[in-house]
Amino acid sequence: MRLPLFTDLEHEFKGYNFTKFSKDLMAGLTVTAVALPLALAFGVSSGADAASGLITAIVAGLIISFFSGAFYQISGPTGAMAAILMSIIAEYKMQGVFVATFIAGILLLIAGILHLGRITSFIPAPVITGFTSGIAIIIALGQVDNFFGVHSQGTTALEKVFSYIHLGFSPDTATLCTGLFVILLMVFYPKKWNNIVPGSLLGIILATGGSLLLNLDIKTVGEIPQTLLPAERLYFTGITWEHIEGLFSPAVSIAMLCMIESLLCGASAGRMAGKAMNSDQELIAQGIGNIILPFFGGIPATAAIARTSVAIKSGAQTRLTGIIHAIGLLIAMFVLSPVMSKIPLSALAGVLIVTAFKMNEWSAIKYMFKHKMKGPILKYLITMIATVALDLTTAIVIGVLLGLFLFVIRSAAIQIAVEEVDPLRIGKEGDVKSWCVVYVTGPMFFMTADSIKKKLEGLSDREVVILSLRGVPMADITSVGIIMDFCKEAKENGKSVLFSSVQPSVMKIFEQSGLVEAAGEEAFYFSVDKVLLELL
Repeated sequence: MRLPLFTDLEHEFKGYNFTKFSKDLMAGLTVTAVALPLALAFGVSSGADAASGLITAIVAGLIISFFSGAFYQISGPTGAMAAILMSIIAEYKMQGVFVATFIAGILLLIAGILHLGRITSFIPAPVITGFTSGIAIIIALGQVDNFFGVHSQGTTALEKVFSYIHLGFSPDTATLCTGLFVILLMVFYPKKWNNIVPGSLLGIILATGGSLLLNLDIKTVGEIPQTLLPAERLYFTGITWEHIEGLFSPAVSIAMLCMIESLLCGASAGRMAGKAMNSDQELIAQGIGNIILPFFGGIPATAAIARTSVAIKSGAQTRLTGIIHAIGLLIAMFVLSPVMSKIPLSALAGVLIVTAFKMNEWSAIKYMFKHKMKGPILKYLITMIATVALDLTTAIVIGVLLGLFLFVIRSAAIQIAVEEVDPLRIGKEGDVKSWCVVYVTGPMFFMTADSIKKKLEGLSDREVVILSLRGVPMADITSVGIIMDFCKEAKENGKSVLFSSVQPSVMKIFEQSGLVEAAGEEAFYFSVDKVLLELL
């Protein structure tokens, strides 16, 4: 039996020629230009170093691109992942990150094998939007030190910000101006020029050149090793049961974030490329990549929507685009390493602040607030606050639980309308003054049982009550018990309770609970009209 990956590869490279390769080559080089400053920036922002970000982009580009569930997916370090790594590095140092990444890779691989690729469909859109906004805030807050040239303390972004209260806040003018220059250039940079030279790359080049020419005394990236095997990386001897036990929770957070980012990126990019992604294969690719990355000194990688969209818009034809982009970054590491070591940290901070702003799903946020959608707005705000104040995994759980709670509240809404029977509407005559039809719309379960009970209690004087349940999608034992008691009381008083338009799922509950037997099968009709035509 042929594996899905190789079936996809065969189809992907069918008819591959020099023309397609040239498109892959240009797209790959374009993505390299976009990925280079981001890889350096995300490496620094995570609490690691620029070299870790660059190595991650190279290794992920080579390995994950090959195994990916879609030819257009470009993986590497991302802002969201950098946000989650800050607290892990503060507590466990880099070796802890390596072990957590390794465990996360195994979890992702298992998720792919178990076909959990559709798990993101269970997360409400406002929760994802709030999650993304929360990450953007964490990224921006995490760049305050580098952007202003100040010093903070703490393991989380909020702790760092609050530490300025007692540490003081005295921005360095040269550092601040350098960062502001990059932000202003990226904001006002013409979009059409991005296809030639990305604004982020140009900003870093000019900021670095200006810093060297003016001999500014500001912090820089520092030495970037010209190797894919730095001294600080994961060794099998460094993986102990104690490490696994202590780092399992952070590993779950990394795996969840990778899963969410990669699958959402694939869903969005798939619409752009006109080809759906194999979600399970993508999780397997992310798993393999993140298992291998720590042994090269890399940080966790995930699919990146910015680089992926650039690849698609640049004409990517196959997964060679991702591999070529990785080779381009590898060449840059060996050729441009001395220059990249001189990049001001404030310039990278400027890139990250603009990136954080663009991360927000502004169209979705504007839509929610413009239409005053209370439920989605509540989910968005609570998830965003939880992401910043707590941790990413907890924020997702809170958001999903809130969504379920609001759904249950909305589901508890039931409409019960009582109408008098008018036999003339079906061309019949008869004494039906004490007959009525009860139209029920909504689920009949424990949260709506009280409403049903009160409505039925008001019909105790009716000779015939017809319950029309076409609008009832489900019922539980609590609501069925109330109806059964009403039927028994009516029968004891010589009155009738009839049923019409009962949905199959509801009828099954009626049969299991004994209501059909108690009321009699003859009490159930296809419609209200059928009841009246037969009884009048």
